[in-house]
Amino acid sequence: MATITSLGIGSGLDLSGLLDQLNDAERGKLAPITRQQEQQEAKISAYGKLESALNSLNDAVDALSKPSLYESLSASVRGDEITATTDATALPGSYSITVDTLATRGTLASVGVDDAEAKISGASEQTLTFVFGEETNTDAKADTTVTIAANSSLEDIRDAINADADSGVDASVIFDGSQYRLALSSRDTGADASISGFSFSGTDPAPLVADTGSAAKLGTDASLTVNGVAITSANNQIEGAIQGVTLDLNALNIGAGETASSTVNVERNTLKIRESVGDFVEAFNGLKETIGTLTSFNGDRETAGELVGDSTVRTIEGRLRSVLGSGVAGGEFSTLSQLGITLQRDGTLEMDDDTISNLAKNQPDALGNFFAGAEGNNGLGDLLGTAIDQLTGKNGTLGIAISGAENRIESLNTRYERAELSIERTIERYRVQFGQLDSMIAQMNQTSTYLNQQFDALDAALGRKD
Repeated sequence: MATITSLGIGSGLDLSGLLDQLNDAERGKLAPITRQQEQQEAKISAYGKLESALNSLNDAVDALSKPSLYESLSASVRGDEITATTDATALPGSYSITVDTLATRGTLASVGVDDAEAKISGASEQTLTFVFGEETNTDAKADTTVTIAANSSLEDIRDAINADADSGVDASVIFDGSQYRLALSSRDTGADASISGFSFSGTDPAPLVADTGSAAKLGTDASLTVNGVAITSANNQIEGAIQGVTLDLNALNIGAGETASSTVNVERNTLKIRESVGDFVEAFNGLKETIGTLTSFNGDRETAGELVGDSTVRTIEGRLRSVLGSGVAGGEFSTLSQLGITLQRDGTLEMDDDTISNLAKNQPDALGNFFAGAEGNNGLGDLLGTAIDQLTGKNGTLGIAISGAENRIESLNTRYERAELSIERTIERYRVQFGQLDSMIAQMNQTSTYLNQQFDALDAALGRKD
């Protein structure tokens, strides 16, 4: 509401200042509502932090609930720079690999021209045809064609080849010290995809011919043995030679007459299992740390956590503690302590790395039965996941707490608006009353002045002296 600046002019009283003081006093009634709004907003923020910590724990237990975790395999490589990755179909085993040659791209160059920008093709459009593989190779890549515009330069021909996604060839212009050449390289590796020649067709003479001498080099297939079995591949990423394993030879550098040897061991991925159990312990302790911060109290209300004494937190802690303490059925292990994971006095979990590592390596199935379930029984991961989903769901303990706080804020907002409207009406009433008082005092002052003037005139007429 705008400040009234004209009040008090007639009376000489500071009615405007008085009205401002009354306005401040009335608006002081809004302070308790504002404090309650801030408290509820702080609670919602705290509930959000608690929900985030619970979701992190849920993600960790979800990973532990997947039986595939305890069946996953990984490939380790000893020897030269071969890399190997596995998929779900891989089987444990050890494989001796010797690589004799790598898959390479074929290269070919044209004879030289004096100017790369000068027009070398005729006045008519021509078709450039690429040939792949050796003449006797029936499995070679089919010929491809590229349209060359009339009056094209060497650079124009290069650009036309590179712009055609189906040409199967990459082109560049190189300078050999005296002339410019069109250098061609197969886009794919292997003998079948190797460029072996090109030709132009049309009514005009061919603008270029291939240099079939030292500038030509046929592409090769990768050649290797796996446990003594000879294998060839058109590229250096080899799938299927070992079931479920992809071999990548791209990092190898093999010279003429050289070979590279490696041993690939496909074994259970114990590291992934250990990391997943560690992530669960870390996520649970992160939740406990979050709860500790949100419920901290050292005797000073100003620094107390937003959820001190909150029943929602107690319910969540109690539910999770109950699930952890009740154990699981159907497997060799029934409690966390049997896995080397113990509940500490402060409510956090502590994991014995050596015990978990040993179980991951030697008893992964038993570990999987505990977390993922066995013989129709739910594992600990499933039990915790279900509990967290119920707690954080719309009708769960945390979901109801968040909705309650949001509803209270909405109610407080309505109260604030109503109180503010009432204050504005009260101040407006004061303003009108002060205006009337200002006018009345002004009139009284005028009357007093007039009467004083009349008395002074009367005294003068009667000859009275002060």
